Amino acid sequence: MSNVPTDIEIAQAANKHPIFEIAAKLNIPADDIIPFGNDKAKIGYDFLSSLGDNEDGKLILVTAISPTPAGEGKTTTTVGLGDGLNAIGKNAVICLREPSLGPCFGMKGGAAGGGYAQVVPMTDINLHFTGDFHAIGAAHNLLSAMIDNHMHWDNQLNIDPRRVTWRRVVDMNDRALRTITSGLGGYHNGVVREAGFDITVASEIMAIFCLATDLEDLRQRIGNITIGHTRDQKPVLARDLQAEGAMTALLRDALQPNLVQTLENNPALMHGGPFANIAHGCNSVIATKTALKLADYVVTEAGFGADLGAEKFLDIKCRKAGLHPDAIVLVATTKALKMHGGVAKSDLKGENVEAIVKGCENLGRHIRNLGQFGVPVTVAINHYITDTDAEHQAIMDYCAEFNVTCTVSSHWEHGGKGAVPLAEAVVDLIGGQKSQFRPLYKDDLPLWEKARRIARSIYGADDIIADKKVRNQFEQFEKDGYGHYPICMAKTQYSFSTDPQLLGAPTGHDVPIREIRLATGAEFLVVVCGSIMTMPGLPRAPAAEQISVTKNGRITGLF
Repeated sequence: MSNVPTDIEIAQAANKHPIFEIAAKLNIPADDIIPFGNDKAKIGYDFLSSLGDNEDGKLILVTAISPTPAGEGKTTTTVGLGDGLNAIGKNAVICLREPSLGPCFGMKGGAAGGGYAQVVPMTDINLHFTGDFHAIGAAHNLLSAMIDNHMHWDNQLNIDPRRVTWRRVVDMNDRALRTITSGLGGYHNGVVREAGFDITVASEIMAIFCLATDLEDLRQRIGNITIGHTRDQKPVLARDLQAEGAMTALLRDALQPNLVQTLENNPALMHGGPFANIAHGCNSVIATKTALKLADYVVTEAGFGADLGAEKFLDIKCRKAGLHPDAIVLVATTKALKMHGGVAKSDLKGENVEAIVKGCENLGRHIRNLGQFGVPVTVAINHYITDTDAEHQAIMDYCAEFNVTCTVSSHWEHGGKGAVPLAEAVVDLIGGQKSQFRPLYKDDLPLWEKARRIARSIYGADDIIADKKVRNQFEQFEKDGYGHYPICMAKTQYSFSTDPQLLGAPTGHDVPIREIRLATGAEFLVVVCGSIMTMPGLPRAPAAEQISVTKNGRITGLF
């Protein structure tokens, strides 16, 4: 094991092809590529607008069981499956989210895959990449500055400082910024008020960025953002501050999808990056729709477990963008299933079929949940070199009870070759038929009932609960004309419940709703449950402590 190279070592040894060659595989002319060095680029607007008549390929979603500290490898499986499809002669492209700096320097690490199923350049992707997140943060905070500036001067809109709901953002885990007091230090520093920061990936600008279909749609959505209310409780929009034009200008270049490659030199689009536990957790609609016009098979992923990312992909992204998924791959690992079966992380090395079987309760809940959407599901076991045949067989036997195929995929160790069985299983699953996709709820279901349906149908809860103030907000948003909005649940990723310690497939719990946030630009309602934070904190020993740079400029310690 000591001789096994790390993810970053594998990535740094990659034989990368010039990005123009990767573009040529997708028939993108060199003139329509905006290169960022030799190994990454953006796809220009002129080319994007030329794709309208192309027939769409098949859309495959990769999701996972409830995450544990042992890891599931959803992004790794997405990359491996894409390489596997290409290995069997299919024209396939993967669509991923861009990583946030918060997890990179915190506990989770990067999000470019792992082992021999990675996208490269891994270090660039996990750090500043093409600057998209910086542009999103700048656009968000420009609106914040314009709000405070308007109140500082003459406040013609009569904005109530106590009712400003637009917070600032930074792409870093920084718990000290969750709640702040701004405007201190005298009159010339603005209006004193309580404010706070979210992480950039929880920004409504990020959500809008990932749901917009073009620059004009982006501008319109930004103008529709509700930033707060007046003293007589009338909503104030970003367009009332004339902010949407400048904000769109900051995002103009960023909105073009990013093109990179896998270790096997297959094309990958990485664009946008909302978290799935506090946002809608999917890559951009522009990138996904572009890929569908360029390839016969498109493999994308949605963040965290299927109760979060997949539900939001199906109920928000597909609903808003008119997407029709053809198959879902549900990823599990023996180690994660053992943890759901009650085994401590320190005791995961040895074979434990009994714990696997018990932990499969979590897998089964996700299988049943996904079945409600009418899209065929297959299970992928992301193979660890310490797995045993008996453990794999226990998982396959469990899946057989649901009449669901289960495939062991060794893409981490063998790349696309190791994912060939999974790729073949997915192609067979799709066949020549269109899926019977349907969202979990209809647009006209009341907002409170939408949240309740997610809690009961997906989380296994008895009900949702909230204090009178929150329930009144639900009713008011209905009266104000937002009842058709979908729900974006913000909840811990570690459990079906709001208790991160409650693993497996708990039932009989209630889902407490702490607050709700109206996102009129993204056109959904964020329902904040339990103790989940929209600004994470760093762990006791953050990953940043292990990251450094050698004297010749090579980055080390990133994972």
